[in-house]
Amino acid sequence: MYLISLILLLFVFPALSVAAEALWLHNAADLMLLIGKWFVFWAVGVRLFLAGIRQVVQPQFTAEGIFDVKDRSALPMVREIGFGNLSMGALGLLTLAEAGWLVPAAIAGGLYYGLAGVGHAVCGSLNRNGWIALITDFLMFVLLAVFVLSRV
Repeated sequence: MYLISLILLLFVFPALSVAAEALWLHNAADLMLLIGKWFVFWAVGVRLFLAGIRQVVQPQFTAEGIFDVKDRSALPMVREIGFGNLSMGALGLLTLAEAGWLVPAAIAGGLYYGLAGVGHAVCGSLNRNGWIALITDFLMFVLLAVFVLSRV
């Protein structure tokens, strides 16, 4: 279920949103702007907001399912990570209402994905979900970095 949700939120839904706005709505915006808009909304907004909810409500999934940490004393730290994800996710969601927040949300979300990817890479042995997180984190970092660089 974890892999399916990541594929949908990080690739399928953003790509469909870009295609819908570009083709069916005949939007004249440049393609890179549409890619940034919809990948920030889905990958930073929806994905991180949902991850934050899960980390606050069910921190053991992240602790055990991603990091193989079974010690219950880690759960309050995972909840704190969840608060950060809720905050970044809210920023990403709000970019549809406030277009001026798109680049800042892409920077914050891209840095988070890049740093999280490095964190997974240096942690040593990874389980299946850890590898999935590492790969998707780096892919989102690159995509968001390309978008940000296209705006400067």
